[in-house]
Amino acid sequence: MSSQVSTSRGLHPPGKLGTFESPHAWPLPAPTAQPEAGRGDDQEVRLLSVAWNQDCGCFAAGTSNGFRIFNCEPFKETFRRDLKSGGFGIVEMLFRCNILALVGGGSNVQYPPNKVMIWDDHQSRCIGEFAFRSDVRAVKLAKDYIVIVLERKIFVYNFTDLKLLYQIDTLSNPKGLCCLSHHSNTSVLACPGVHQGHVRVEHFGLKMAKTIPAHDSHISCMSLTMDGLLLATASSKGTLIRIFNTMDGTRLQEDMQVRRGLDKAEIYSIALSPNVQWLAVSSDKGTVHIFSLRVRVAGEDASSEQRALEGPRMDHQNSSSSIDPLIQANTGSNASSSLSFMRGILPKYFSSEWSFAQFHLPEVTRYIVAFGAQNTVMMVGLDGSFYRCSFDQVNGGQMLQKEYFRFLKSDNPPFRTAAA
Repeated sequence: MSSQVSTSRGLHPPGKLGTFESPHAWPLPAPTAQPEAGRGDDQEVRLLSVAWNQDCGCFAAGTSNGFRIFNCEPFKETFRRDLKSGGFGIVEMLFRCNILALVGGGSNVQYPPNKVMIWDDHQSRCIGEFAFRSDVRAVKLAKDYIVIVLERKIFVYNFTDLKLLYQIDTLSNPKGLCCLSHHSNTSVLACPGVHQGHVRVEHFGLKMAKTIPAHDSHISCMSLTMDGLLLATASSKGTLIRIFNTMDGTRLQEDMQVRRGLDKAEIYSIALSPNVQWLAVSSDKGTVHIFSLRVRVAGEDASSEQRALEGPRMDHQNSSSSIDPLIQANTGSNASSSLSFMRGILPKYFSSEWSFAQFHLPEVTRYIVAFGAQNTVMMVGLDGSFYRCSFDQVNGGQMLQKEYFRFLKSDNPPFRTAAA
């Protein structure tokens, strides 16, 4: 599968850009089209996609006539672009900066679904384009990488100059399954392998790859921790979630049952909490499940030499095969630990066969989940709904709804219901 790449002058390092913070700070014209004179009725706008940014502090919504950016806490729309024709089926953010990856979608598409535009909204122009012979299934962004997923191949580009770095073959991947870490110390990608039920993990900085036989059936969903060192997977059977060490492929968490009985479920999304204590799963059964991971770290009393190694090490990790900073930054084990860093992570407590906490949602739409501040979980649906719920970290059980918004409201603030 070949690709064509075009660039524009003025490509900026992603770390030195503005942010999407105010809905009134962006008077620039929309991509190759004029914005609508007014904000049209949302009844005429279809929501095509929703996607969290890297820290889940906000999310992007691709619509049939443009895209919108929403902040999660407090919840508010911070930015939008309404176009006269054409919408976006994929809108991928780079943290909160003004760089976006856009792929056309919906009907009356002005932007083709086989092209990725890297859009700089400060300059109000496209600073790079990638064209392919088939439709783009997903795009992932990190500080150093642009990852473009086709049905049977993944392309990895350098963010600075848009040069192709890697090509990865996959099994048929119509969902565009792919995860990319964004921790300053690690650069990890996970995607379907070339065999059914297998996951390929690329540690770019360490120049090593690992294939994990995760399930017997096809992979339906996957998620990485922020540092890319833990992988959660679900199969097309939709009843089991498994946790793996991405360095050596060890299964760390036994099977977690998403649903009682043998009913098949389609897993929509998996989220791992930043502290790696909790896992959230949404499915077509209308329930978000929270599981307790409860892992302990061996060698928790780090040496002073080890603590001295802490801090951002992107350059080191990208240029050396040493995994000492990788070990230290994420497990607290000694720098002299064996190459399998996960020797220091052992299951302290396997959660019960069923989920620890639950929240029931309408079954009529697809939801993606993420962890918020403290013991909260956020859910965004393709029906234009946003939920924030809290769960009891000791007793579990039914989660408490704290907020609910209908966010496709043009001229008024998002509609909010009282907390349950």
